[in-house]
Amino acid sequence: MRLIAALLLALIMPLAAAAQSPTDDAAIRAAIERQLEAFSSDDGAAAWSYAAPSIQQRFPTPDAFMALVEQAYPPVYRSRSHSFGDLAQTPLGLAQRVEIVDGDGVAWDALYTVEEQPDGSWKITGCYLAKKAGVTA
Repeated sequence: MRLIAALLLALIMPLAAAAQSPTDDAAIRAAIERQLEAFSSDDGAAAWSYAAPSIQQRFPTPDAFMALVEQAYPPVYRSRSHSFGDLAQTPLGLAQRVEIVDGDGVAWDALYTVEEQPDGSWKITGCYLAKKAGVTA
């Protein structure tokens, strides 16, 4: 799975930034930021609320969603810090690059895929992680 994530991250490197409005860029970053904050404070309902309907269907309760994230995405679940990179159109759809430093000081590249909802909000459809080789903070 990490190999797949690394390949996906490598694929978007040369892609141009997505042509989104500054308002959309800010809304996408805010959704990711708020979900990371919700993970840090163990607020499952808030974290789950930023997941797209397709994710909510697969994990129909906030507790089920939090259990998945805690087990499969520990750098996201307990990040020490993060910074936003480019927003790009990818084969997976619109994706926001985020550099995450986990609780142990290890740096990760995260690729968050997002989709706009009928109400104009942005929801997270996936997160792909790749550990940065030899990088600690």
